[in-house]
Amino acid sequence: MCDRSMTIADFKNYFKAELSEQYSDSEMKFLCSVFIQKKVGFNPYLQRKFADQELLISDQEELLDAVAGLKSGRPYQHVLGETEFFGMTFSVNEHVLIPRPETEELLELAVKSISKSSLSLQGMKILDIGTGSGVIPLVLKKHFPEADVSSIDFSREALETAKKNALYHKLDINFIHADYLNSELSQNFDIIISNPPYIGIDERDEINDSVKGFEPEMALFSPTSDALIFYRKIARDSVQYLNPNGLLFLEINQKLGPETLGLYTDHFADAQLIKDLSGNDRFIVGIR
Repeated sequence: MCDRSMTIADFKNYFKAELSEQYSDSEMKFLCSVFIQKKVGFNPYLQRKFADQELLISDQEELLDAVAGLKSGRPYQHVLGETEFFGMTFSVNEHVLIPRPETEELLELAVKSISKSSLSLQGMKILDIGTGSGVIPLVLKKHFPEADVSSIDFSREALETAKKNALYHKLDINFIHADYLNSELSQNFDIIISNPPYIGIDERDEINDSVKGFEPEMALFSPTSDALIFYRKIARDSVQYLNPNGLLFLEINQKLGPETLGLYTDHFADAQLIKDLSGNDRFIVGIR
């Protein structure tokens, strides 16, 4: 830690010296700028213009704490306390999964498909299974403000984070605390969407230590040896609770594409396995 007052330029040099073994030069430049802007309020241009300005002691201490957090391996989104996703800002913490780019792709598919569908947007009922930080229900509510959006999660801490994000964005979501795998739905829906835990227990060693060490295992790994357990339950519920012409959107384990699709082909007028931008089997889109 530094025991003297630092200028913005001093802090940038300190940031680089402390984290050069963990990040590339471009990553350090981006992250350092993000943290300074969050704490001091200066965009990259102002950071250059006022590079010799001394930091307030309180800002300096918090920025140095942030460097220590990054050095410990914590994801920068957790250290920052927020992340950008689908053009919106979301609070994140150790209780929720940091939203991935693939989930942005899922939502892009959903928004486009719903907009083109014959479903009435007025009062359309949407169910998100696995709330997490709330990115899925909140993005959908923002794009379809007349929809009735519900979201279910087993983690009370995750739901509190999602409620905080809903309050920040001034969006109304019906958050439900329940163990989805061991509960029954109480109404029908026009849309069911989910990015459930889909990493198999046998894949644990393939996951980066920074992910396993700082993100909730409940949101990452299947709770049993059956990596498809959530998808089996969603398939059964879709038969009973997804309205005719209703739409299904799922993010899936790239290694289990055909197996996952097979759970839905007999119950949907159309069910497709769709690749992500990296060419991996990643999504299932179905029409009831």
